[in-house]
Amino acid sequence: MMNSSVLRGSLFLLTLGFSTQFAMAQRGEIESQTYEIVKEKSIEFAPANRVFDKVQPVQGANDKKKVSYEILDPNINITAPKLTPAVGISSDEKERATMPGALNNFIKLGAGNYGRFLGEAFIGARTSDDLVFTSQVKHLSAATGPVDGKNSANAATNLKLGGKYIQNAYKVEASVEYDRKNYYFYGYQPQPDAFVINRDSLRQTINQFGINLGFENTDASVAVDYSVKTSLNTLRDRYDASELDWGTKLMASVPISESFYALLEADAFISQRVDRLTYNRNLFRVKPTFKYTSDIFTVTAGLNAVNETDNQLNINKTKAFPVLNLDVTPFSGLHIFAGYNGDIVRNTLKSMLSENQWLGPNVLVANTEKTADMYAGVKGESNGVNYEGKVSYSRYRNFYSFNNSLIDTSKFAAIYDPGKTKVLTISGQAGYNFNDLFKTSLKVNYFNYSMDLIEEPWHRPDLTLNWFNALTISKKLFVTADFYMLRGIKAKNFQSGIVTKMPVITDLNLKIDYLLTKNFSAFVAINNVFGKQYQRYQYYPQQGLNFIGGLSFSF
Repeated sequence: MMNSSVLRGSLFLLTLGFSTQFAMAQRGEIESQTYEIVKEKSIEFAPANRVFDKVQPVQGANDKKKVSYEILDPNINITAPKLTPAVGISSDEKERATMPGALNNFIKLGAGNYGRFLGEAFIGARTSDDLVFTSQVKHLSAATGPVDGKNSANAATNLKLGGKYIQNAYKVEASVEYDRKNYYFYGYQPQPDAFVINRDSLRQTINQFGINLGFENTDASVAVDYSVKTSLNTLRDRYDASELDWGTKLMASVPISESFYALLEADAFISQRVDRLTYNRNLFRVKPTFKYTSDIFTVTAGLNAVNETDNQLNINKTKAFPVLNLDVTPFSGLHIFAGYNGDIVRNTLKSMLSENQWLGPNVLVANTEKTADMYAGVKGESNGVNYEGKVSYSRYRNFYSFNNSLIDTSKFAAIYDPGKTKVLTISGQAGYNFNDLFKTSLKVNYFNYSMDLIEEPWHRPDLTLNWFNALTISKKLFVTADFYMLRGIKAKNFQSGIVTKMPVITDLNLKIDYLLTKNFSAFVAINNVFGKQYQRYQYYPQQGLNFIGGLSFSF
C-alpha cells in the first residue's frame, strides 16, 4: 500500500496526465431544460413500518397531503439543478389516475424547433392482484443545436421493463433497462470559413445496460426487517471505454426492545473499468448502528467501516468513521437535528457522466473520502407548509471538479484535490400544497469551498436556486413552471491560463397540458423562456428559446 504522500502525489500527477490525453475537438449538446413531472405507473401497496430512516418522520395531519421534499447530504456531488432535457408527463394522465378505472397506459408524440422529436409509450399490465408488469420506451432528439447546426445535435433513447410481485410477507422487484445517448462535442474553438470539420470525429455514443433485482420484507409483524437489492450495470462509449459495475445493498433492523433497535447496512461493489488502462475497483461497506426512539427524541450511533481497492492506483485501505445523529421533537410538527459522520464516496464513470457528459477519453476516476461531516438543522410542517433548513461543514480528500482539458478544450477532465478540501453548505427548502390545486417548492443551496492544492472548484456553483410551481386551473388545464439559477461558476483555459467567471445562469421553463377528451390531451413545453444561450460548462452554449408540443393518447 502506498503511503499517503506518495498517493497524493500520484493522484495529482495522474489528474494532470489524463487531462492532456484527449483527441481532437468534438461537440455535443444538452437540450433545453424542463422539470420532469413523473407519475409512477404501478400498483402501490402499503409498506411495512420501518426504522431504516435516520430520523423519525414529521407527524402531521393525516387528512392533508404533503409536499415531498428532501435535502441530500453533500457527499461529493455538490449538486446543481441538472439542466438536462426532459418532457413532463401530461396532466390528463394525472387527472385520470384519480378516476375510477384510471387509464394508466399512454402513447405520446411531439415535435418542436431545432428539429425536435419526442416519442414515448408506457404499457402496464396487472395479471393478478399481486403481480404487475410495466414497460416504457422513450426517444427524445434534436436534429440541430445552438452551434453549427447538426454538429450540436443529440438523441437519447431509453427502454425499461419491470415487474413487481407482492405477497403479504415479502415483495420482489425486478427491472431491465437500456439507455443510449448520441451527441457531439461542439465546444471547439471557431474555425476559418474554409475549414471543414469532420462531424463524425465529434461524435460520442454512450450505451448503458442495467439489471436490477430487489427482495424485501413487507410483513410488519416480523421481528427482523430487511431488504436486499442488487444491480448489474454496463457502460460503453464510442472511444472503447467501458465499465462493468455490480453492487449489492443489504439493510436490516432487529428490535431489542420497543424503543431500541439494532440496524445494519452493508454494501458490496465490484467494478472493472477499461480505458487506456484496466482498473479493478472494489468497495465494501459495513455500517452497524443502534437506534433509540422516544416521543421526544431519537438518537442513532454506530460505526461506518469501508474498504476500497484499486489495482491501478495501488489503493487498498480500510477506514472507519463514527456515525451519530440526534433528532429532537420539542412539539408535534417540529424536528431539530444534528449529527456527525464520514464515508468514502464512491465515484464511477457512470456517475461522473451523469454530471458532465463532455468528459474525454481516459478520464481519471477515483473515490473521494469524506473524512468528516458535521451538520445541524431544523425541519417541520405548519399550516400546509413543509420546510427544512440545514448547515453542514464537511472535509474531503480527493475532492473532484471538472474543467476543460489542456490539449483539447472541447473535452473535460476530472481534477482532484489530494489535499484537505473543506466545504460549508447552507441549504434550505420549503413546499406548500393547496388542495392539489396549487403546489410550490423552493430550494436554495449555498456552498463555500476551501481548496488545498487546487486553485478553484472548477465548474461548481457557489449558489443554486430552484423554484417549482404547479397550477391546476381546471379539470382539463394544468400548468407547471420552474425557475433555475446558478451562480459562482469558474472555469480555466489551461492553454492560455485565463480564468473565467461564468455569467449567472437563469432558466425559466413552462409546460401546459390540456385534456381534450377522456383519451386525448395536448401539451406544449416552452424551455429557456429568457432565450439566453448560457454555458453550464465552458464553451458549451445551450439552446435559446425552444419548444416542443404534441398529443398524448391514454388507454
